[in-house]
This record gives sequence, C-alpha cells and structure tokens, in this order.
Amino acid sequence: MCSVFTLKPCNVAIAAASTITEPSWKRKYASASSQVVTNVATIAPKNRSSLLLKQLGIPHTDLRVEEIVERQSSNKEFYSSGSSSFSTDHELSRKIKPELDGEFLDESYERCREICAEYAKTFYLDRLKLICSDDSSCVWIVVWCRRTDELVDGPNADYMMTNSTVLNRWEERLEDIFVGRAYDMYDAALTHTISQFPLDIKPFRDMIDGMRMDTWKSRYQNFEELYLYCYYVAGTVGLMSVPVMGISPTSSASAQTIYDAALYLGIGNQLTNILRDVGEDRVYLPQDELAQFGLSDRDVMSGKVTDGWREFMKAQITRARSYFNLAEEGASHLDDASRWPVWTALLVYRSILDEIEENDYDNLNKRAYVGRGKKLLMLPIAYSRAQFRPPALLLS
Repeated sequence: MCSVFTLKPCNVAIAAASTITEPSWKRKYASASSQVVTNVATIAPKNRSSLLLKQLGIPHTDLRVEEIVERQSSNKEFYSSGSSSFSTDHELSRKIKPELDGEFLDESYERCREICAEYAKTFYLDRLKLICSDDSSCVWIVVWCRRTDELVDGPNADYMMTNSTVLNRWEERLEDIFVGRAYDMYDAALTHTISQFPLDIKPFRDMIDGMRMDTWKSRYQNFEELYLYCYYVAGTVGLMSVPVMGISPTSSASAQTIYDAALYLGIGNQLTNILRDVGEDRVYLPQDELAQFGLSDRDVMSGKVTDGWREFMKAQITRARSYFNLAEEGASHLDDASRWPVWTALLVYRSILDEIEENDYDNLNKRAYVGRGKKLLMLPIAYSRAQFRPPALLLS
C-alpha cells in the first residue's frame, strides 16, 4: 500500500483544533477530545500517497478503558439483594442474582438466537455462530446492540433522532437490567448473563452515548473524532465480549493487552463498515483527510471514482487493516472455544477491504460483498490459526 503511518501515538498535540460541539452529556469525556493528536500533513504534498495518516489518536486511558478491564478482570463475585439505588459504574457492576424461571430463560435465549441468525449475517455461517461458541451466553451481545442501534437507525429513527428522552429511558432500562430487573424476554438473557459473568456497565453506557452522537453529529472533522465514534458504537462490543468468551488460562498476556485487541477488532469492523457503506450512508469520513487528497463531500456524493479517491481509499484501507492486525495479537489468547469463531469473524470482515480493492475502489456505486463461497473457504484458515496456543505460564 502507498500510505504509511505509525502505530504509536504521535507526540504532536493540537490545542483547540477539534471542532466537536458537544452537548452537556458528553462533557465528562472532555479529555478524550481535548487531548487528540495527529500527524496528517497540513499542506498537501505533490504525491498524495506519501501522506501520513494518524493511527491512534485517543489514548485508551482517556476513555477509561483500564477501569473497565480492572472491574471485568476481577475474580470476585458480588451479589446484592438490597438497595438498587446505585450511582457509579462500579456500584452498578455489582451482581444481583435475578429470579428467572428456567423455561422462560431458555425461551429468552432461543429468541435471541433467532435475532442473531436474522440480523447478524456476517457473524453467522449457517448454524456456525461466529461471535461466540456458547449458545447460552453470548447471543445477547448481538441482540442488545441491535436493539440499541435500532433506536436511531430503525423504522422510527426520525422520531428517535429528535427525542432525547428515548435514549435516556433506554439507559435507565439498562441500569434496571444490571440490577436484575428485565423488562421483556430479550432483556432476560442479558440479565442472566450479567449474573454469571463480570460484566461492567460502562461499555453499554458508552454505546448509548454513540447513539446519542448519531443524533447530533453528521460530520467528523478528523480521525480523532471518528475514532471516538467508532469506540462508542463498536469498540465497546469487544469490551463486552471478552468476559463471556474468556481468556485462556495459559495466556501470559496481560488482560489489558487482550482487551485492547478486542477493542481494536471493533474499531476495524466499524472502519470497514464505513468504507463499505460510504456510497449509501452519511459521510463518516475524516473531513481533513478528504481535503488532503483534494476531495470534499461533493466528490463523495457525485459517485465519481477519481485517482484522488483511489489514493484516499488506499490510505483508509491500510489504516483499517492495521486494526485487524492489532486484533490478531489478542485473538489467540482467548479461551479455546472462542478462538475459532473470533478468527473467522476477523478474517471475514477484513476480506471486505479486499473486495473494495477488487472493485477498483468503487465503493461509491458498488457495495463490497464477501460471497458465501469465500466465507466457507476462510473456515479452515481460521481453524488453523485458532489452534495456536499461547505459551503456558511458568509456575514458580
């Protein structure tokens, strides 16, 4: 690829460079937007493909990811039967054992599996679930995330986009789920899973914040802004998944390393979604990087694939691939049963970028699609990679 960038955060900080206008609900994340960094050239060079694109713009410490890792990595079990008046993420992460009828719970998980099969085609190949191998625990991820997304991107999106109380009520409902109160059959599966695994509420709240961002923000001035959005709507899914998928007991990698890899897989997936859907959705592309390649929203909407667009896409694809590469570092440290599904999902999603290239970077008029045959061919490759076992821990 022609584009080159660094995987480590640049030391050049920009003061007052971001144009994000944030409502009051997002001020608690001010550090994440005020400490952004970049090394995108300010003057377009004669050879656009020599541009350096920023890779990691927002430190995970600013997103408080390490707090999530610490809480979800705890082996302690906290059950409460008392007050449900919790005010902090830590308190809301204490487990309350829900009282759910066994037959009702079985039906709840079955309904969740049906939704997964219908809506998460990328994560399912026939009856092989590609997000988690345990039928009774991970299906709520797709279901809850899908229902959350539907609030701003579903049939009633126009109403939802102008009514902030909808997402506020959804967050209140989430808090009830975390204290053992399920509103319906779909909530029951999540309520039960929370009682079984050390799940923290913050990734869920962050995803809802991503939906809020969709209601007021339609353009992203730089990659730092886009990264924050990708974290909210997709990186959080990785953070939710790790406690359920499990970490290999023989892994010598730190929990932070594995969680970071899961987060990066979500970032890579979302960047790939954006590049795949750019011709049919809002422009989720960094405005400053479009300008560096002599492009604007008007060029995107025109549907005309120019040499400048091809060079721009090469750079974007290279960056998206780098996140999948970072995700690989953690995939082999997951529990045995989870590695094959995760590797398959990673390979299938990354291959969408290959399809964009095969379409001569015409994602403005053609939707990149990985055919069923190619997906099936990836299964043995993913299985082979999943057989790698992390080095056993040396016991003193």
